[in-house]
Amino acid sequence: MSRPRAVVAGAGGFIGEALIAALAEDGYDVVTVGRAAAVTWDDPVSLARAVEGADLLVNLAGKSVDCRYTDRNRDEILRSRVETTRALHDAVDGAFAPPRLWINASTATIYRHTTDGPNTERDGELGQGFSVDVARSWERAFFAGELPRTRRVTLRLAIVVGDGPATRMLLALARTGLGGPQHDGWVPPHRRYRGIGDEPTGGRPPWYRTRGRQRFSWVHIVDVVDAVRFLIGRDDISGPVNVAVPEASDNRTLMRTLRDVVGMPVGLPSLRWMLEIAMCVLRTEPELILKSRWAAPARLLDAGFRFAHTDLRAALDGVERERRLRRSAGRRRRSARS
Repeated sequence: MSRPRAVVAGAGGFIGEALIAALAEDGYDVVTVGRAAAVTWDDPVSLARAVEGADLLVNLAGKSVDCRYTDRNRDEILRSRVETTRALHDAVDGAFAPPRLWINASTATIYRHTTDGPNTERDGELGQGFSVDVARSWERAFFAGELPRTRRVTLRLAIVVGDGPATRMLLALARTGLGGPQHDGWVPPHRRYRGIGDEPTGGRPPWYRTRGRQRFSWVHIVDVVDAVRFLIGRDDISGPVNVAVPEASDNRTLMRTLRDVVGMPVGLPSLRWMLEIAMCVLRTEPELILKSRWAAPARLLDAGFRFAHTDLRAALDGVERERRLRRSAGRRRRSARS
């Protein structure tokens, strides 16, 4: 019997590498799509050939949001998500034997800033501004038109804990002594968070008096992979699915845990204007830690999915331990060569 075939777009990223390893372990032949992959975005014929007869299609493509929201980066963050999704949509629509399941990445930041209760797929309220507009445009491109033979699921991912860009940025803040709670507040006017796309929303950068109590929804990379495996076997689930641990943390708890993990005894509390300077140096955006992201995985829990990693301290400990082991191994290799 032939092995099932999975097509994974955006395979070179943190989540993509973990997912490819898992699918190969599960017996899939994996075809990758990307700028330097087996199939490239500028070759629609090869893309259509890859999608034809595939059992599973997963799209994780998109420029990392761990950057400054310059005009160029803003445009690329949007384009890299919407255009790749449209290219895959065209390939699936034109296929004689389209994939039975298409899973597309999205983000839990599509929901509004909230401290009064979690956003679920059923009753969550969408927000406004640049990041939300990107997510809306991404999902509109994904759910456009009729694909009657392909079940579509979009993963509204919380911040993924593992050896990826978000976790590395948070650990770096803690190591530099900026691991205290982050306080939102007045911000000098700028236009980096203004709306984008066909239906732009928002304007001036928002701010809230959260005093470090903004919510932090997260999910471990292992649970992301397990959620994909779970959804493959559940033909009754389609549409948006929140992928986040059931109980969100908050900023104060997150930063205290990060300090403990990296062994930094102090962490300066940061006001918004201080973060604007620090994040400029780190070439990222304060929004990533100031927005209160509170998403709850109602559909996964209702369907019987159980998260393996719900302890934030244990999750971050594991990441830091792996980082130290790699650094130690690197030093040994360099010592052996010299």
